[in-house]
Amino acid sequence: MKSRRAYTKVRRAAAEDATREKIVCAMVELHGEIGPSRTTVSAIAERAGVERLTVYRHFPDETSMLRACSAHWSALNPLPAIPVAGADPLASCRHTIVALYGWYRANADMLTQIFRDARTMPIVAELMAPMAAHLDDVAAQLDARWPRRSTKRVTTIRHALQFSTWQSLDALTGSDRRAAALITDWL
Repeated sequence: MKSRRAYTKVRRAAAEDATREKIVCAMVELHGEIGPSRTTVSAIAERAGVERLTVYRHFPDETSMLRACSAHWSALNPLPAIPVAGADPLASCRHTIVALYGWYRANADMLTQIFRDARTMPIVAELMAPMAAHLDDVAAQLDARWPRRSTKRVTTIRHALQFSTWQSLDALTGSDRRAAALITDWL
Protein backbone atom coordinates (compact mmCIF):
# COMPACT_ATOMS: atom_id res chain seq x y z
CA MET A 1 0.00 0.00 0.00
CA LYS A 2 1.27 3.44 -0.94
CA SER A 3 1.85 5.90 1.82
CA ARG A 4 0.02 9.14 1.47
CA ARG A 5 1.85 12.37 1.49
CA ALA A 6 0.64 14.83 4.13
CA TYR A 7 -1.27 17.78 2.76
CA THR A 8 0.57 20.98 3.64
CA LYS A 9 -1.41 23.60 1.68
CA VAL A 10 1.85 25.29 0.65
CA ARG A 11 0.81 26.16 -2.90
CA ARG A 12 -2.70 27.13 -1.91
CA ALA A 13 -1.40 29.35 0.91
CA ALA A 14 1.00 31.04 -1.51
CA ALA A 15 -1.87 31.66 -3.94
CA GLU A 16 -4.02 33.07 -1.13
CA ASP A 17 -1.17 35.37 -0.07
CA ALA A 18 -0.72 36.55 -3.67
CA THR A 19 -4.45 37.24 -3.98
CA ARG A 20 -4.47 39.14 -0.69
CA GLU A 21 -1.48 41.19 -1.88
CA LYS A 22 -3.29 42.05 -5.16
CA ILE A 23 -6.34 43.17 -3.20
CA VAL A 24 -4.30 45.33 -0.81
CA CYS A 25 -2.38 46.89 -3.70
CA ALA A 26 -5.67 47.67 -5.45
CA MET A 27 -6.94 49.34 -2.26
CA VAL A 28 -3.77 51.42 -1.94
CA GLU A 29 -4.01 52.56 -5.56
CA LEU A 30 -7.69 53.48 -5.25
CA HIS A 31 -7.23 55.25 -1.92
CA GLY A 32 -4.47 57.35 -3.45
CA GLU A 33 -6.60 58.18 -6.50
CA ILE A 34 -10.07 58.73 -5.02
CA GLY A 35 -9.76 58.17 -1.27
CA PRO A 36 -11.13 55.54 1.09
CA SER A 37 -14.59 57.11 1.32
CA ARG A 38 -15.11 56.79 -2.43
CA THR A 39 -13.55 53.36 -2.87
CA THR A 40 -16.06 50.54 -3.32
CA VAL A 41 -15.55 46.83 -2.89
CA SER A 42 -16.57 46.42 -6.53
CA ALA A 43 -13.82 48.82 -7.62
CA ILE A 44 -11.27 46.98 -5.46
CA ALA A 45 -12.31 43.63 -6.92
CA GLU A 46 -12.17 44.94 -10.47
CA ARG A 47 -8.74 46.52 -9.96
CA ALA A 48 -7.39 43.35 -8.30
CA GLY A 49 -8.91 41.08 -10.93
CA VAL A 50 -10.97 39.10 -8.42
CA GLU A 51 -14.61 38.69 -7.45
CA ARG A 52 -16.23 40.82 -4.74
CA LEU A 53 -16.69 37.69 -2.63
CA THR A 54 -12.94 37.09 -2.75
CA VAL A 55 -12.34 40.58 -1.36
CA TYR A 56 -14.78 39.84 1.48
CA ARG A 57 -13.13 36.48 2.18
CA HIS A 58 -9.85 38.27 2.84
CA PHE A 59 -11.34 41.40 4.44
CA PRO A 60 -14.76 40.89 6.01
CA ASP A 61 -15.36 44.57 6.79
CA GLU A 62 -14.23 48.11 6.05
CA THR A 63 -12.08 48.31 9.17
CA SER A 64 -10.01 45.26 8.22
CA MET A 65 -9.61 46.65 4.70
CA LEU A 66 -8.44 50.04 5.93
CA ARG A 67 -6.06 48.55 8.50
CA ALA A 68 -4.46 46.31 5.86
CA CYS A 69 -4.20 49.17 3.38
CA SER A 70 -2.71 51.51 5.97
CA ALA A 71 -0.16 48.95 7.16
CA HIS A 72 0.91 48.16 3.60
CA TRP A 73 1.20 51.80 2.53
CA SER A 74 3.00 52.81 5.74
CA ALA A 75 5.54 50.01 5.31
CA LEU A 76 6.29 51.23 1.79
CA ASN A 77 6.29 54.92 2.74
CA PRO A 78 7.65 55.31 6.28
CA LEU A 79 7.83 58.78 7.75
CA PRO A 80 11.34 60.12 7.29
CA ALA A 81 13.83 59.60 10.07
CA ILE A 82 13.99 63.16 11.24
CA PRO A 83 17.27 64.16 12.81
CA VAL A 84 16.83 66.86 15.39
CA ALA A 85 20.30 66.85 16.89
CA GLY A 86 22.76 69.61 16.19
CA ALA A 87 24.15 72.72 17.74
CA ASP A 88 21.97 75.22 15.87
CA PRO A 89 18.24 74.90 16.66
CA LEU A 90 17.23 76.81 13.52
CA ALA A 91 19.36 74.55 11.33
CA SER A 92 17.78 71.50 13.00
CA CYS A 93 14.31 72.89 12.32
CA ARG A 94 15.13 73.77 8.73
CA HIS A 95 16.64 70.33 8.04
CA THR A 96 13.67 68.57 9.67
CA ILE A 97 11.09 70.62 7.77
CA VAL A 98 12.83 70.08 4.42
CA ALA A 99 12.95 66.30 5.04
CA LEU A 100 9.30 66.14 6.10
CA TYR A 101 8.12 68.38 3.26
CA GLY A 102 9.99 66.19 0.77
CA TRP A 103 8.08 63.20 2.16
CA TYR A 104 4.81 65.14 1.89
CA ARG A 105 5.61 66.03 -1.72
CA ALA A 106 6.36 62.39 -2.60
CA ASN A 107 3.11 61.23 -0.98
CA ALA A 108 0.85 64.21 -1.65
CA ASP A 109 -1.80 62.34 -3.65
CA MET A 110 -2.42 59.74 -0.95
CA LEU A 111 -2.17 62.19 1.95
CA THR A 112 -4.63 64.61 0.34
CA GLN A 113 -7.24 61.84 0.06
CA ILE A 114 -6.54 60.45 3.53
CA PHE A 115 -6.67 63.78 5.37
CA ARG A 116 -9.89 64.67 3.55
CA ASP A 117 -11.52 61.38 4.53
CA ALA A 118 -10.22 61.46 8.11
CA ARG A 119 -12.73 64.26 8.76
CA THR A 120 -15.69 61.97 8.03
CA MET A 121 -14.37 58.45 8.65
CA PRO A 122 -13.45 57.75 12.30
CA ILE A 123 -11.38 54.68 11.39
CA VAL A 124 -9.22 56.76 9.03
CA ALA A 125 -8.73 59.38 11.75
CA GLU A 126 -7.77 56.58 14.15
CA LEU A 127 -5.23 55.21 11.68
CA MET A 128 -3.74 58.70 11.29
CA ALA A 129 -3.30 59.19 15.05
CA PRO A 130 0.22 57.69 15.23
CA MET A 131 1.40 60.15 12.61
CA ALA A 132 -0.02 63.07 14.59
CA ALA A 133 1.63 61.78 17.77
CA HIS A 134 4.94 61.41 15.92
CA LEU A 135 4.76 64.99 14.64
CA ASP A 136 3.93 66.28 18.14
CA ASP A 137 6.99 64.43 19.44
CA VAL A 138 9.18 65.90 16.69
CA ALA A 139 7.90 69.41 17.53
CA ALA A 140 8.74 68.89 21.21
CA GLN A 141 12.21 67.59 20.32
CA LEU A 142 12.85 70.57 18.08
CA ASP A 143 11.68 73.02 20.73
CA ALA A 144 14.01 71.33 23.22
CA ARG A 145 16.98 72.43 21.05
CA TRP A 146 16.57 76.00 22.34
CA PRO A 147 17.96 76.94 25.78
CA ARG A 148 14.46 77.91 26.99
CA ARG A 149 11.14 76.29 26.10
CA SER A 150 8.49 78.44 24.45
CA THR A 151 4.79 77.68 24.02
CA LYS A 152 4.62 80.03 21.04
CA ARG A 153 7.63 78.41 19.39
CA VAL A 154 6.42 74.83 19.86
CA THR A 155 2.99 75.87 18.52
CA THR A 156 4.67 77.42 15.47
CA ILE A 157 6.73 74.27 14.94
CA ARG A 158 3.66 72.03 15.31
CA HIS A 159 1.86 74.16 12.76
CA ALA A 160 4.86 74.05 10.41
CA LEU A 161 4.93 70.24 10.53
CA GLN A 162 1.31 69.83 9.40
CA PHE A 163 0.50 68.53 5.92
CA SER A 164 -1.99 71.39 5.41
CA THR A 165 0.77 73.91 6.17
CA TRP A 166 3.01 72.27 3.59
CA GLN A 167 0.17 72.42 1.04
CA SER A 168 -0.40 76.14 1.54
CA LEU A 169 3.31 77.01 1.61
CA ASP A 170 3.94 74.88 -1.47
CA ALA A 171 1.24 76.80 -3.32
CA LEU A 172 2.88 80.09 -2.29
CA THR A 173 6.58 79.24 -2.57
CA GLY A 174 6.80 76.16 -4.80
CA SER A 175 9.88 75.05 -2.90
CA ASP A 176 10.37 73.01 0.26
CA ARG A 177 13.60 74.87 1.01
CA ARG A 178 11.98 78.31 0.62
CA ALA A 179 9.09 77.19 2.81
CA ALA A 180 11.51 75.93 5.48
CA ALA A 181 13.44 79.22 5.33
CA LEU A 182 10.20 81.14 5.81
CA ILE A 183 9.31 79.04 8.84
CA THR A 184 12.73 79.48 10.42
CA ASP A 185 12.32 83.24 9.90
CA TRP A 186 9.08 82.99 11.92
CA LEU A 187 10.95 81.13 14.65
